[in-house]
Amino acid sequence: MPEPLLRIENLHTGFIQGDATNTVVDHISLNVCAGETLALVGESGSGKSVTAHSILRLLPYPKACHHSGRILFTGKDLLQLDDASLRQVRGKEISMIFQEPMTALNPLHTVEKQIGECLLPPPANKQQAHQRVIELLQKVSIPEPEQKCSAYPHQLSGGQRQRVMIAMAIANNPKLLIADEPTTALDVSIQAEILMLLRQLQQQSGMAILLITHDLGVVRHFADRVAVMKSGQLVEQTSCEALFSAPQHPYTQSLLQTRVSARPELDEQAPLLLQADNISVRFPIGAKRWFKPQPLFTAVDQVCLQLHAGESLGVVGESGSGKSTLANALLKLTASTGEIHLHGQPVSHLNERQFRPLRQHLQVVFQDPFASLSPRMNIADIIAEGLKYHQQLPARETEAAVIAVMEKVGLDPALRYRYPHEFSGGQRQRIAIARALIMQPDIIILDEPTSALDRSVQFQVLDLLLQLQQDMGLSYLFISHDLKLVKAFCHHVLVMQSGRIVEHGTTQSILTSPREAYTRMLVEAALCY
Repeated sequence: MPEPLLRIENLHTGFIQGDATNTVVDHISLNVCAGETLALVGESGSGKSVTAHSILRLLPYPKACHHSGRILFTGKDLLQLDDASLRQVRGKEISMIFQEPMTALNPLHTVEKQIGECLLPPPANKQQAHQRVIELLQKVSIPEPEQKCSAYPHQLSGGQRQRVMIAMAIANNPKLLIADEPTTALDVSIQAEILMLLRQLQQQSGMAILLITHDLGVVRHFADRVAVMKSGQLVEQTSCEALFSAPQHPYTQSLLQTRVSARPELDEQAPLLLQADNISVRFPIGAKRWFKPQPLFTAVDQVCLQLHAGESLGVVGESGSGKSTLANALLKLTASTGEIHLHGQPVSHLNERQFRPLRQHLQVVFQDPFASLSPRMNIADIIAEGLKYHQQLPARETEAAVIAVMEKVGLDPALRYRYPHEFSGGQRQRIAIARALIMQPDIIILDEPTSALDRSVQFQVLDLLLQLQQDMGLSYLFISHDLKLVKAFCHHVLVMQSGRIVEHGTTQSILTSPREAYTRMLVEAALCY
């Protein structure tokens, strides 16, 4: 066994709260060797990211503390280095790819400026710096690097932003790369590209990678060894092959055995609830010109769909394919052309005041539960907001309805006066589902409802949705990039590319015998990871 590049010994990390210390990482030990990929896996709150941030001392000190342990990198204890010495390690010998590139990148600076700031030592002049940035963008396979240099983060796709983060991380040829959930919320095809890119960079430079993830499919194809964390402790540490063939710890076994329940059978005679014909959404681009029509970008192009009672209809495609824009058009949150019928009634021509009473029949659960829940309102008020507006019940009946719907989604009603930040990601998504359910809708649009959740929590939320569908006869429009979840959850699938429906049919036929090359690419990428 070669000498480890990184050795973590008996590390304890806690956060001081008043007179007590809340332990988050509980005396763990692990090693990472040069050229190796070690995956650190576990559910949210298990201590994975805190362990990674402890390595580079990126925690909020002095509230964060280490009561014991050493973090040895090339023989140096990083916990004992002064700030000047630690700065020589950060970004130069150890780099980090953060989980959410849109948050980690500065929205006010161009790609060139942000990558250029990472170069150590700084280039002698602007021309050298520019050339080095171009080389890095080419290395991470960003198209048209000259143009992308002057772009801002919001002008890039999710995959391109993640590639910029990788370019910043490898700018100084680090010995160790810490990748904290580098593919969370990315499409399966982009996820495969990012992981392939990391593997190529690792082979070229021999760097070690500490991969933090909750996606065991990624771990199976990418890691050499796996360390499993639960409640701040390491419960299992072994080779990737041994973990997937014979997991030893009950917690590891539960992670590997997670499956979603079978979806209800679809009644072929079920009534049609939602029909959309030739839906198109166009956005103006560029500046207006005298005597010339303003250029338009077509985000959704002549889309048709039908949703029956008790049906789950999947909408899949890469980022930018128009999935969420289609959902907003169906909700009449975005202006569109075409015809929309709800319960057989045409609603396309209705203005907001006329359509508002019908919104209780058509609800939505958004992708990010933390962003979609007001931080200034407690849970009871969030769940009851729509009910108060549409039905104006007495306070006692409203409270009873909130309690009932919280019990239905598996939340303790005693927590209803708490605020969103006091709940986990899975609990917040249950709150968002409760907010939709309290209106007793016929249709719920689910816009990537599980993409930011751990795999096991994803299945818990999907099991809940399937049970609610069974009990209440709900219909779902399920927007997702995860074809494995679509396969388990949906009866029919629409495949979108560049705003158009390129293929549609039963889930079984689409995922086993796709006709279009684009669909085959999505399916193959999903099977890889």
